[in-house]
Amino acid sequence: MPRDHSTPRVSAYLDALSQEIEKKLQRALASPTQRRELLQVLFADIALEVDDKAKEIILGTEDDTIAPADDDPRGQLCFYDVLADYYIWTPDKGKPILSMIVQLWSQSFASHIFSLLFHKWLFEARVEDDAVLLRYSSALVQGATNVFWIDIQTNSRRFQTLFCYLLEEVALNPEQLNKIPVQAQRELYLLLSRFMFFYNEVDKLERFLKHCPVFPNAFLVGGPSDIFVTELSDQIQKLKVEPVLIHYLSQLGVLQGMELRMATSTRLKACLYSFTSPGGPMYPTRAVRHAAWNALDLLFPVGRYPRHLISLFFRLLYPWYWPSSCWNFVVCCVTALFYSILGPVLSWWKNLRKPKLT
Repeated sequence: MPRDHSTPRVSAYLDALSQEIEKKLQRALASPTQRRELLQVLFADIALEVDDKAKEIILGTEDDTIAPADDDPRGQLCFYDVLADYYIWTPDKGKPILSMIVQLWSQSFASHIFSLLFHKWLFEARVEDDAVLLRYSSALVQGATNVFWIDIQTNSRRFQTLFCYLLEEVALNPEQLNKIPVQAQRELYLLLSRFMFFYNEVDKLERFLKHCPVFPNAFLVGGPSDIFVTELSDQIQKLKVEPVLIHYLSQLGVLQGMELRMATSTRLKACLYSFTSPGGPMYPTRAVRHAAWNALDLLFPVGRYPRHLISLFFRLLYPWYWPSSCWNFVVCCVTALFYSILGPVLSWWKNLRKPKLT
């Protein structure tokens, strides 16, 4: 539910923020050579976390209209979260800003700003012109894609509230989803498929697959599961940030038992294979290789041992990998031996310190 901004103090503060955004957009329109830099600065400003002083105003309790519990459960409240609600309560304040963003469509960061400020407004306002609605919807998907990639590159979750809104309030809500054109519905579904693992929303996967829109080439691409796994496989192959890649690979167990077409299954298997060997083109680290092997063995248990034997054979063809492999093997053995000895010793010491019953 959007926050209530009816209190005078909160309304005045957000009105001042809105006027500042309007001024910066006007400056961008008046300065063609500095447009990109000005829009980038504006995007960074609205994506900032709300500081303590601003929180005292925005989450103030003059009339107890806003409680701290309404804050983001992750403890992070950004300016775009508050402004997106504000433009629902006071749509007239957003009209001049929206008009200027439309004039800046072709500029970098324009779609970013639109998706952050007007993602809720788009599903509350009544846009009668189908062409305009499609343009807004496409800009929303494009902007959301860009900001989610910023999160991936920085391994942060600053835009998680945007993702959760698009997933829970739109994709899983047919009444809201049907407010945008079918083409935009498909684009949104593909977008959410690529980032669901990153934002830890896999518990909603079953419901998400049931709300998959109809694709015109469904005979070729398969059902909802095939579309989801295809997008997920492509996304994993694009990841370059190691913690994020390991995070994706570690969650692939949710796909276990999912019925897929042969082409989709082969695509996923090839994707995982690409991360199991050291060297080019991916140069995966040891942690990534182990995560990929674990996912591969879990999802495709048939042929597990032959796969490992073949992998070992090919590793033997590259002698320069032998020292590191031998060293890691020794470390693993010593670690396993240490813990196997430490366990009984700790158990014996614990029993020794127990008071004896007389």
